[in-house]
Parts: sequence; C-alpha cells; structure tokens
Amino acid sequence: VAAYPITPQTDVVQEFAEYVAQGSVKAQFVTVESEHSAMSACIGSSSAGARTMTATSSAGFALMWEMLYVAASMRCPIVMTTVNRALSGPINIHCDHSDSMGGRDSGWIQIYNEDAQEAYDATIMGFPIAEHADVRLPVMNMYDGFIISGAIGPLQPLSDDEVRAFLGAAPGYPSLLDADNPMTFGPFDGLHGFYYEHKVNQQRAMERALDVIQGVYDRFASVTGRQYSHLMTYLMEDAEIAMIVANSAAGNARIVADQLRAEGVKAGVIKLRTFRPFPAAEYAKALAGVKAVGVMDRADSLGGVGGPLYMEVLSALYQHDVRVKTANFIYGLGGRDLFPQDVEQGFRVLQAAAEGAEMPEEVAFFVAKNVRSNVRELEGALRKILAYSRFNQKEISIALAKEALRDLL
Repeated sequence: VAAYPITPQTDVVQEFAEYVAQGSVKAQFVTVESEHSAMSACIGSSSAGARTMTATSSAGFALMWEMLYVAASMRCPIVMTTVNRALSGPINIHCDHSDSMGGRDSGWIQIYNEDAQEAYDATIMGFPIAEHADVRLPVMNMYDGFIISGAIGPLQPLSDDEVRAFLGAAPGYPSLLDADNPMTFGPFDGLHGFYYEHKVNQQRAMERALDVIQGVYDRFASVTGRQYSHLMTYLMEDAEIAMIVANSAAGNARIVADQLRAEGVKAGVIKLRTFRPFPAAEYAKALAGVKAVGVMDRADSLGGVGGPLYMEVLSALYQHDVRVKTANFIYGLGGRDLFPQDVEQGFRVLQAAAEGAEMPEEVAFFVAKNVRSNVRELEGALRKILAYSRFNQKEISIALAKEALRDLL
C-alpha cells in the first residue's frame, strides 16, 4: 500500500498504517510525498507482482491524474478506494462525485457504493475482478465523503480466513523483477508503435469485464448472502416512473418511492453500482417499460447536455431504441444536503410527464437552502416569536413557530 493522506480519505490509510505497524497485516506501507508519487509507487509494486492498493479523494485524485492512465494502460490490477469529495474551486472538502466522475475515462473499472458495507465488500471483490485473465485492469470503488466516511453504521466483516479463501492466491503474471525473463514495462510508443492497439485491447478488456464483475458479485453472494448486480433495482417490476441514483442518495430515493407507492403512484428506483464498464443493455432493459425516468447526478459535466450518469443513460436508451421521457437532476454539489422532499420534487416532475406533461428542457438543480442561511432565518423567526410571547400572545407565537418550521424544514 502506498498512499498520501487527504480529507476525507485519511482515516482509511491511517488505520491501515496502524495495522501494518502492529503486525496485524502482512504488508508494506509506503509513505510518499504526494498522490502522484503514491500511484507511481503502486504501479511499480503491481508491476513487480505484489497485490497493491491505495486510497484517495478529490485533489489527491486529481494530482495522480496522469498516473491513473499509466496504471490502466500498463494493465496493473491495483485496487483503489476513492472517498468522494468535491474538486475545487471554491475550495471545498465535502462530498460530490466530481473527482471520480472526472476520471471515468481513465481506463479504471468503477464501482459506486451506498454505504460502508458496500464499500467494504467492493474492496474485497476488487482483486478477483482486477486480476482476472480476461480483465487485468485496475479497480476503483467509491463511497461518499463525510456522509458515509464520517458516519457510524452497521458492518458485517468477513474473517481473515474467509477473505483469503475468496481471494485465493495471486495469479502469476510477468514481473518487473524476474531477471531470468526480462520484459519491458511502460515504454515509449511513438508514431509507428502500437499505441492504438493498446487502447483497443483496453476497451475489449472493459467489455469482457461486465461478465467477470457479475460473476464475482455472484460468488461473493454465495459466501456472504449479499447479492450485488451492475444496477440495483427497487420496485421496478411495474414502475411507470423511475429515478436513477448513486451512492448515499439511494436511501432517500427509496423512502420517497415507498411514499409514492402508498399514494398509488408506480414509482421505482435504480441504484448505480457498476459505472465503468457501463452496462448499457441492462439499463435499457430495466427502463423499457417506464414512461418517464429521472437521473440524479452528484457531479455536473459543465457545457454538456447533463451530468455524467445522465449522458450514459441517455446514450444507452438511444442505442437500444428505448424511447422514454428523461430528465436530469443535479444535486449535492460541494456537500449540499439532499432531503427527501428534494427527491419527491423530482419524482413529481416525472409523474407529471408520465401523465402527458412536457419534461423540462434544461437540467434541473436540487438547490436546498444553505445551512447558514437557514440558521439566520430561524434566528429571525425565533426573535419574532419571542417578541410576541413577551406580550402573552401565545396563539400568535405558536402559529409563527409552525410557519417558520414549515418554511425552513
């Protein structure tokens, strides 16, 4: 493991460094001066045949940008945890998906996780995916910074023996240190080289990875009972409207779908899991029967037709000749809170479209009120309530309190 600490990833490498220092794990922890160096060290380690991991976030992810492409093109089966955090500017340390979504075309397999349990499981599954002979690509798995990384929640870990049995021995690939069988790693490949063929091979590996990933998901389920798939569906069997979400927002979406179902609205939810490679055919199949679909992106693709996930879904639907009304909702940039009523607002747009209304042409933004402005408004409302209560106008003060809470919450 080679890593450089950055909020909110720091706990990951800090805790692992303690495991190494205490002798709890059989590993080498390499401290480096930057994330660029961390990925460079990982590439060397992986090329030498060691199972290699790292972790990063935000600006650290951006700093290792160059080396992400090198790791993928050298077909290094590195596993990297990415704790999602916004890219500056303005400077921001809170959650959105601009970091990992920005690296979506670097050649890494990408898996998105709703909670700590999913992130833990994805880390274990990362090596059998990355090391598979039909794949041989690095894997990054994501979970939301602070929202999940800073929260305490349930986790069912596997025993060391269970993990070892699931992973098996590392496959024997050509090693940088095998002096008896010398090979060139990462050479210059000029105009008359094979750069083009390298990229074609990477793409073919991505295409083969879909079946390999699902196979690993299924094998993991046989061990743990926790079944994963490329997209996780909820109430989609007869859904007429659907919302596609990623990571921690999935819980809010499911809650709202349940509420709408109670009203008789056939709402469903699809949670992103495998993003690279993108399972286009599966999305097209899952959405073939709906009348309107919304895609929630926690990152924007500035100047594009929508967020990264929206553009992938749109392409998948068009490619497979599925005609359905679509809308894109950008939310949570820079850690802005997402409330169930925000998700409901999006569902209501889809409901209206399913009943014949036109979809909004522009990308919609879920802009919940800034917490600081909420506090100021609440302070003003409470002062007004206090003024009335001093004159014993209890009924007026209670009415004002209800109104203030309704507006703010």
